[in-house]
Amino acid sequence: MSDVSHTTDTRRYIYIQGARLHNLKNISVAIPRNRLVVITGLSGSGKSTLAFDTLFAEGQRRYVESLSAYARQFLGKMNKPEVDFIKGISPAVAIQQKVTTRNPRSTVGTSTEIYDYLKLLFARTGRTYSPVSGKEVKRHSVSDVVAYCLSLPAQSHFLILAPLPTLKPKERRQKIELLIQQGFSRILSSGKITRIEELHAHKGTHDGKEWLVIDRITSDPDQEENTARISDSVQSALFEGNKECAIAPLRNNELIRENQMETFSSHFEMDGITFEEPDVNFFSFNNPVGACKTCEGYGSIIGIDENMVIPDDNLSVFQDAVACWRGEVMSEWKKEVIKHAAKTSFPVHKPYKDLSAPQRKELWEGNKHFSGIRDFFRMLEQNLYKIQYRVMLARYRGKTLCPDCKGTRLRRDATYVCVGKKNISELVLMPVHDLYAFFHNLKLNEHDEKVARRILLEIRNRLQYLMDVGLGYLTLNRLSNSLSGGESQRINLATSLGSSLVGSMYILDEPSIGLHPRDTHRLIKVLQQLRDIGNTVIVVEHDEEIMQAADEIIDIGPDAGSRGGELVFQGTLRELVKSGKGWTAAYLGGAEKVPMPVRRRILNDYIEVKGAAENNLKKINVRLPLNGLVVVTGVSGSGKSTLVRKILYNALRKRLDGSSDIPGKFTSLGGSVDRIEQVEFVDQNPIGKSSRSNPVTYVKAYDEIRSLFCHLPLSKLRGYKPSHFSFNVEGGRCDQCHGEGEVIIEMQFMADIHLPCDSCGGKRFKQDILEVVFMEKNAADILEMTVSDAMHFFRSAGESFPEYTSACHRIVEKLRPLDDVGLGYVHLGQSSSTLSGGEAQRIKLASFIGMGTHGKTTLFIFDEPTTGLHFHDIRKLLLAFDALIHQGHSILVIEHNAEVIKCADWIIDMGPEGGEAGGEVVFAGKPEDLVKKSQGHTARFLKDKLK
Repeated sequence: MSDVSHTTDTRRYIYIQGARLHNLKNISVAIPRNRLVVITGLSGSGKSTLAFDTLFAEGQRRYVESLSAYARQFLGKMNKPEVDFIKGISPAVAIQQKVTTRNPRSTVGTSTEIYDYLKLLFARTGRTYSPVSGKEVKRHSVSDVVAYCLSLPAQSHFLILAPLPTLKPKERRQKIELLIQQGFSRILSSGKITRIEELHAHKGTHDGKEWLVIDRITSDPDQEENTARISDSVQSALFEGNKECAIAPLRNNELIRENQMETFSSHFEMDGITFEEPDVNFFSFNNPVGACKTCEGYGSIIGIDENMVIPDDNLSVFQDAVACWRGEVMSEWKKEVIKHAAKTSFPVHKPYKDLSAPQRKELWEGNKHFSGIRDFFRMLEQNLYKIQYRVMLARYRGKTLCPDCKGTRLRRDATYVCVGKKNISELVLMPVHDLYAFFHNLKLNEHDEKVARRILLEIRNRLQYLMDVGLGYLTLNRLSNSLSGGESQRINLATSLGSSLVGSMYILDEPSIGLHPRDTHRLIKVLQQLRDIGNTVIVVEHDEEIMQAADEIIDIGPDAGSRGGELVFQGTLRELVKSGKGWTAAYLGGAEKVPMPVRRRILNDYIEVKGAAENNLKKINVRLPLNGLVVVTGVSGSGKSTLVRKILYNALRKRLDGSSDIPGKFTSLGGSVDRIEQVEFVDQNPIGKSSRSNPVTYVKAYDEIRSLFCHLPLSKLRGYKPSHFSFNVEGGRCDQCHGEGEVIIEMQFMADIHLPCDSCGGKRFKQDILEVVFMEKNAADILEMTVSDAMHFFRSAGESFPEYTSACHRIVEKLRPLDDVGLGYVHLGQSSSTLSGGEAQRIKLASFIGMGTHGKTTLFIFDEPTTGLHFHDIRKLLLAFDALIHQGHSILVIEHNAEVIKCADWIIDMGPEGGEAGGEVVFAGKPEDLVKKSQGHTARFLKDKLK
């Protein structure tokens, strides 16, 4: 569809005419409205440029333009995408693979708005229970007291009393005089009714509790006048008794024992404790009213870190388990514990990990015979004028769990309020699937059910959406900034469903990332729900199952970078496969496929993690083979990342580098662990924090390019050094923009404006530096090239100029790993901030391939390396893995992609489910054995790939 300008039916289609941003080659496309549309193609073919940089950017720009001039000044000017026109566009919502917040207060509960509804539910229907007696705390009203009086047997006699305060003799006489003036005539004292005048004549003090008799009534429920009289008397009693009163029964006109009085109070108190009536802010850790006073709502404080004090819990106190008690001077504290341990039977020879909770408390808190660890640190705090004590105290400080709220972030008395016998802190610590079951089975009384009906509907719906996108293993207390990009994206997707927007255009970037194939159908159901309520859902995706569910597929290609940017195909999946056009059709139709390895490597060496018990891991022992491709897989939340990153990676780093990152709970690390000299975790974090960081500098190729340019004749004539061609140091870079290529103008009360640098025109270098050219290209032109184009350029230059053949060959070899991992489309000087997480991960992989890790035997750990990869790109990725293994290294991959799993030498399948139902090794072995022997979810989805 090359020209859509003649069509005008914007009710059925979104029309894009002449899109030419980045590598898009003036393409035109009509996207059907209210449909599920998948945009696919090779990495770098232009998918994201079309979906996000063109379609979404135009939707955002039009939204900003629709605002008032006053509002627009705070948002800054948004440039129009390079496109002839876009018609029929809807309000746009983009959900990308990025953790959208770094706020330490943001949690899964707050970002999905479920916690807001929880706060409202507890404020409206919560019942407060005393921590002393466990009884419900109630504020009695006049009607409660009247109802009690009317419940007494007919014709029974009772007194309505108000308590009198205990006062000094002079104040007491004044109070009695006032009561006489008010018309009161009797007081109950020591179980006897006494006329008030007699008490007034008594000059001394009174030891017992005294009650003012408000009224004496005979119960008769049938008389309305009697009910009105009781009500008036109770109101008077509560007023005179400072919101307290009592009903005292009479028998034969004689008062029964005082302990049989029924007391009432309109104070919110019980067991001598005054409670605070709950409201919404009472349950908010982002509000000073509800936040824990110790940690201020963060859940953690800077305190003495147990992991630093006891770095190796396999040691006993006698073996110097307490790190701060080592050394000649501080060992006196340890000697004191050993000397007096027998008096309390404290086991000084037992490893710290085997100590019971009371024994650990005894070691930390001390007893009457010896001082504990906390006493030691109090001593340091009292002697901070000594620098050695300040240094020692700082060494053992770290982020620790708040001792008051235990990480729940709320004030302690917020946990006294319950709904369905659970407080709000217990609910946010439940996995989502358990929480849904709790609310599904929650029974409330008739009044509370009416109050909470709409609140419960919203909570249940949002919890259902979280489970539908495969996040049932998360807790609402989980920090947002600890989520992966895929988890963050699916939470935003669930939140969007909860908001029930209609008539919008949702654009998603690979929502299947981090999701096991078992859960993909759930995600598809959510996307279809979003479509069915009246939205256009556009998904940039490579997953075959999601393509099958799509109403329409748009394939961009045919290749990446400068050889992409064209509309290869648009239509249904069946039509795409039938057409045979492009790489997507070739792989889906079976003409191309990711090849299986000719033979599996025989892996003899291994690292064994014993007793892994962090999070949901159930004290498992796992062998991780070396010198091959090992894949750890399993459903989301089964414990993969906990095992690999939190335990194995941190334990190896601590062993090799002395890292301060504390590993998760495990017993020991064994096997051929000594064969690993280096460990690298290749994640999806940016390759550099500076905006000047880019691929060509990361793989050290720009060093060779600068060296080449400084050896050119004009450079020698002017005395240029390699540093003159660097935009990171002074010399050749533009003095005005400092090598950024743009100038940021700070506007008071307005958004900062980013403008191309006037001095260099965005080229980054001074004009005299740009006069140095090689094959009619200056340094700025080289940085604008893609990796593939640059390799072709320098290969040709080496053939044309023999004197530069060696230099050009070195540059090509430095760039080759980038091309090998499927990044031939990336520009050499592209800012790291514009790279996706998957691209950043593959650039790191390329750098390791190029460097060879200095000859050290290295264990590489990859977390979802197939992020953003087409089938054809996965093929290249596996070749890159083979290159590293051939160099003598080992690769461990956390992955769900079946194409990678089938090529593994060894598979460790975690499960069987997520959360508490996971944390076990379902299978460990070769892919063929997994399919034959395992009943797990992974085996079911891998079966077709091994045919």
